[in-house]
Amino acid sequence: MENLSILTHLDYTLMIVAIGAALLGSVSGALGTYAVLRRQSLLGDAISHAALPGIAIAFLLTGSKTPLILVFGAAIAGWLGTLLILSVVRLTRIKYDSALGIVLSTFFGFGLVLHTLIQRTGNANQAGLDTFLFGQAATILKSDVLTIGILGGIASIIMFVFWKELKLLVFDESFAASIGFPIRVLDILLTSLLVIAIVLGLQAVGAVLMSAMLVAPAVAARQWTDKLSVMMFLAACFGVLAGVGGTIISSSVSRIPTGPTIVLCATAVVGFSILFAPNRGLLWGWFRQQRNKRSLTLSGYDGSSYAQPQDD
Repeated sequence: MENLSILTHLDYTLMIVAIGAALLGSVSGALGTYAVLRRQSLLGDAISHAALPGIAIAFLLTGSKTPLILVFGAAIAGWLGTLLILSVVRLTRIKYDSALGIVLSTFFGFGLVLHTLIQRTGNANQAGLDTFLFGQAATILKSDVLTIGILGGIASIIMFVFWKELKLLVFDESFAASIGFPIRVLDILLTSLLVIAIVLGLQAVGAVLMSAMLVAPAVAARQWTDKLSVMMFLAACFGVLAGVGGTIISSSVSRIPTGPTIVLCATAVVGFSILFAPNRGLLWGWFRQQRNKRSLTLSGYDGSSYAQPQDD
């Protein structure tokens, strides 16, 4: 009976972690589509690193490790960091990649300093805060899954409500501005949605690896389609596949961390898509190249039909 109870507990824990990882993968995959198409893939890395001081400050102010409070602090810090990047690019001559690198390293360094100070206070309640740095998906609780589901659902609803506006922002920002769309407001809205997706995954994957969960499913989906709606659906599915697959693999093999395993599964999906996707896959491209060569050979073309230049 004792063994049965242990197995039941393990199955329940696995189910909770798998559901949380699936929700996280679907939300981050769908929203990551916008980041990839706007060529702002590294923005997710900046947001995830900028969120670290927000977590530390939220803990210092409240003394609580309640996930919703820490996520709120991370969201504010990530949002401010992103707005700082956009403001630096808009108001100065500093390029986007330089501004991103400066803000990322500054916020992350500040977060590490605050984290060290918290450790030195001797507050016993600070144990576990380092999971937001490297992630620890196995510690996800039912309350954490509810938080991911509710906030992720709100972000998804907002994304679909402003579907037309965000689509124009991604593909033709100049045209959107010419017909009166508030580009600045839409940019902030999209950034805020990305912040929500990233801070939700900090506990599971960590600040170091969370950008991969935002980018990898979208990159994989881009190999299979040229249509935004299909790409977003596939990115969400690939995110779910990586989340559930990584959870199952890590639970099957002892001492393998769940978060990094989820990221590795997402990377495997990207590799598979790059090789086998019909439109952009390397394998199908090679087959088309060989078929074209055979067609040219059968038609008798050997490249000698071009007229050579003649001297007058």
